[in-house]
Amino acid sequence: MEPKTISQTPITLSELKEEVEKIKQRDKEPSIRITRMEDYLNAFVEITPKQGKELHAAISKLEINRLKEEHISKIVDLLPKTANELKLIMQGSAVSLTNDAVNKIVEAINEFLAKK
Repeated sequence: MEPKTISQTPITLSELKEEVEKIKQRDKEPSIRITRMEDYLNAFVEITPKQGKELHAAISKLEINRLKEEHISKIVDLLPKTANELKLIMQGSAVSLTNDAVNKIVEAINEFLAKK
C-alpha cells in the first residue's frame, strides 16, 4: 500500500531543519538521507525556525497580491539582500513583481537582518 499525500504546504529550510531534529530524536539510527539533509541544512540555513517564521510573517504583511506561500518560503530560504537578487529568485516562477513590491520585500528582509 502506497502512502497518500494528505496535504502539501510549503515550509522554509529552517522549519525543515527543525523537523529533521525531531526525526533524529525519534529514530535511533538516522538514515543516510537524513544525515545528508542535515549537512546541507547546516551549511545553508542562516536563521532559526523562529526567525524564519517572523520574516515570513513580515513579508506576508506586505500583502503583495501575486506572492504565494511557496514564493515567500523561497525568499525566506535565500534571503536576497538586493532587488536584483530577488528578481533572479523570482525568475524561476511565473510571477512578475512590480519594482515597488520588490523594494518593499528587500527592505523588509534588510530590516530583519539588521535586527538579527
